[in-house]
Amino acid sequence: MKIKQLPIMILKHTILVFLSLGMVFPFLWMLISALKTKDEIWAFPPTWWPEVPMWHHFAEAWAMAPFNLYLFNSVFTALCIVTIQVVNSALIAYAFSQFRFRGKNLLFSIVLMTYMLPVAVTYVPSYVILADFNLLDTYKGLILSNAVSVFGIFLLRQAFLQVPREVVEAATVDGAGHWKILWKVIFPMTIPTFITFILISFVQNYNSYLWPSLIMNSEEKQLITTGLRQFFIQEGAYGIQWPLIMAASTFAVLPLLLLFAVAQKWLISGINDQGLKG
Repeated sequence: MKIKQLPIMILKHTILVFLSLGMVFPFLWMLISALKTKDEIWAFPPTWWPEVPMWHHFAEAWAMAPFNLYLFNSVFTALCIVTIQVVNSALIAYAFSQFRFRGKNLLFSIVLMTYMLPVAVTYVPSYVILADFNLLDTYKGLILSNAVSVFGIFLLRQAFLQVPREVVEAATVDGAGHWKILWKVIFPMTIPTFITFILISFVQNYNSYLWPSLIMNSEEKQLITTGLRQFFIQEGAYGIQWPLIMAASTFAVLPLLLLFAVAQKWLISGINDQGLKG
């Protein structure tokens, strides 16, 4: 590295450090606030670290609501949705990238147009459909109503288009069918894109709030997002018990932090490699 470039590199890294601190600060403040008393949270000027850390707030919050059930519901439904989305997105993306048929580009444009629609526009018709099939307040209704991802179709199609055509043609000559070509030839070459899509979709469905709050009413079927709201209203008494609310919020965030810590290597790889594994 040239000496002239040193100030620019220092400036870039300084900016990145401040941006990183700005992003991680809300979580740190939430975690530390869970250890404070109510008076310490509202103290001015604010204190960074409590005089006596109240670690028991985590145990109290965990005992006041079935957070283990909420977390299980969120992880279970998110995993089911992601599994279905990966399979059908791969099949649809394969058809759009490998098949040749009349109106393919028009059909793909229509699929992308649906991605431009505000999600709230689909809530009423989706609710009516689930009600007609008696799928309200069921895991099945929540999973099936999120079974298709237009983003996943677009992302995987772009990755499949980068697979050399000669590789697909060679597999066809060897007698491989479409199913085998997809999962034995194309899938191994586009694993980074699949992992990226799985992580994004899982986080999105794990954090889903508005739609589950509309169709899920039973407490035993609440997700962590809606369960946290119930805790805020009932046990938290609309924000009076802020230390307990912060502790409960920590429960909701920790699984995603652990997931990112484990999978960040594949996520970054998927972005850097542009979806193609050579």
